[in-house]
Amino acid sequence: MSLRKQDDAPLADEALARHREELKKRFPLPQPKPKRRSTTLGALLVLGVAAGSLAWLDPAYRSEHYSSAIGQRQVLDLADGSHVTLDGSSRIPVSWHLRSRRVELRAGQALFSVSPALYRPFRVSADATEVEVLGTRFNVDRQRDDVRVTVAEGKVVVRGNGASANLLPGDQIRGHAGQLGQPTRVDAEKVAAWKDGRLVFERTPLREVLATLQRYRDAPIHLDDPRLAELPVSGVFDSARPDSLLALLPQILPVKVSRENDGAVHLLGRDAEK
Repeated sequence: MSLRKQDDAPLADEALARHREELKKRFPLPQPKPKRRSTTLGALLVLGVAAGSLAWLDPAYRSEHYSSAIGQRQVLDLADGSHVTLDGSSRIPVSWHLRSRRVELRAGQALFSVSPALYRPFRVSADATEVEVLGTRFNVDRQRDDVRVTVAEGKVVVRGNGASANLLPGDQIRGHAGQLGQPTRVDAEKVAAWKDGRLVFERTPLREVLATLQRYRDAPIHLDDPRLAELPVSGVFDSARPDSLLALLPQILPVKVSRENDGAVHLLGRDAEK
């Protein structure tokens, strides 16, 4: 009996195949109900993920680039009402994001006066050091991977490699390759005096003094003797006359200054061989 069922099976399949369409018309299958709730939930999930991604990524919608020439000070009025004063030989790109305002100090020095915006913090990065504020006034000085942040008004958060510090007016912190030092107290107005053409040094290492002078001088300054790098320099000088300070150095430090025909300057110790 089982053998006959197996023999009849192909015949039954052929009969069903011939009359499949007619059977569908006479005995229609029930139509599935639309899954509106699932579709709605799916759409909401997609929208939620998209919104979350935008919030997390904080994409930029506009960017601008500014730079100043050697010896030039430049005042920038940003679109949000903030103001940036660039020192000589300074470069910054500015980018506007959905949830933040960002500046990268690639070279030089800048004084920031930030317009308050509760939900869009203002961030300044210099090498591996980052400054974040909501609205305040502060100075950032970069010399390669050395960064100095000084607060004049308000408060800022400075972050480095795994560390952070909260600064108030008169606080200054230094970062080297992202490693933050301890905050110290300084006269913030003296630090920012460069904007008025005055360079104020208070026991500032010679290497920093020369790097500052280079922003106002075309020809290079060479510190040929590394033993001189940490010698302290104090005084107030005119940024428009960097060579006057170079000429004064042998009178206040154990150094000698030599000049080349192209204007380049070399600093050596007094005991160096001629």
